Amino acid sequence: MINVAAIRMQQFGVQFYQASLTASDIDKLVRFEVLNYVSSGSQAGVRGGRPRPGTAPSKVNWDLLEGRIASSEKAYQRQIIRRKIDELVQYYEQCRQARDLPSIPGAVIISCDEKLTFSPSDSNSKLGILKVPEREGILRAIDGQHRLLALHADIDHFEGEDFSVPAIIFDRLPEDHVVQMFVTINAKHTRLNASHLVSLSGRQLYRDDALATAHDVVRALNDREDSPLHNEIKLLGVGKGRVAQAPLAQELKTLFAADGLNGRRGGDAHEEAKKFFVNYVKQIALVFNGAWNGRKYSIRTASALRAFIRVAPDVLRRLDQEHAERSDFRAIGRVIAPWGRRIGDLRFETEGQWKRGGTTVESLAKELKLALQYPEGAAV
Repeated sequence: MINVAAIRMQQFGVQFYQASLTASDIDKLVRFEVLNYVSSGSQAGVRGGRPRPGTAPSKVNWDLLEGRIASSEKAYQRQIIRRKIDELVQYYEQCRQARDLPSIPGAVIISCDEKLTFSPSDSNSKLGILKVPEREGILRAIDGQHRLLALHADIDHFEGEDFSVPAIIFDRLPEDHVVQMFVTINAKHTRLNASHLVSLSGRQLYRDDALATAHDVVRALNDREDSPLHNEIKLLGVGKGRVAQAPLAQELKTLFAADGLNGRRGGDAHEEAKKFFVNYVKQIALVFNGAWNGRKYSIRTASALRAFIRVAPDVLRRLDQEHAERSDFRAIGRVIAPWGRRIGDLRFETEGQWKRGGTTVESLAKELKLALQYPEGAAV
């Protein structure tokens, strides 16, 4: 056990501790992790490139530091920002040399996976000693992960220093409460990206089944190598993709919340949704092949993709009428084939019909529905 000085506190029935941890305590006890949203084989959880030639070299050993950052589906932290760590390490060095400012004056917020033991100094005192199991990675940062990672990166310079880190520590806090606290702290003040909030709320915070399914459909569209949107979606608002995650997930959530699968016929609705949408988008890419693979078209924008999602129930009804499997790739192709004849690639030319017509999600969805309803071009 590690004994740390602490104050036992309580708010609305929740008990927690304000404690003093040393730099070595932080280095040993805290584990660093980010939400797993990158494809297999990609760099885990670090945002920002290495210094360019001619710029000042980083004081951080990134090979060692990146090895300390874990990535998992149950985490809630966003990507680590390389520039922020570099700046913090430089600031710590300035504080150490000048000795006129503390480097971590504000408390970090930490959760412990296990029950902690508190021994008050006397029977009625809120002051005492907090006993923390001396086990690597038993603590997780809710707020202050960058500050603590910078400390870890600069830990060699803290040897011999009387250095205390103020910390608020919760023990055995329910997982959804941890995530909710993280979102509350970061959503406004540090401008968390909307897509990051979608991932957290969909899979962890509220356990909204519609949003959770929407989240996984978006992940399947981005992560599967056979998807036309492979690595094209900005998961958590970052990456090389051109399409934001949040608008797609919200459109899908609306669809699923309104029973957009039209009362599936047995099987796993969650897996069925992922298979359907991957094959659906694959067929869209084939029907509008020129636009999909061209540079001057808007078919892969969020607005166009939302319109395709919005007419998915109409496609599903046609599949049901044909008694076809909803994820049947060829059957989906037969149903949406009229789009190629009735609408065509030129409809998505950015400087052409797309802009001249003032295309919106609603207007495009209406055209797509009419083309399904009148596949041979009957007057309406």
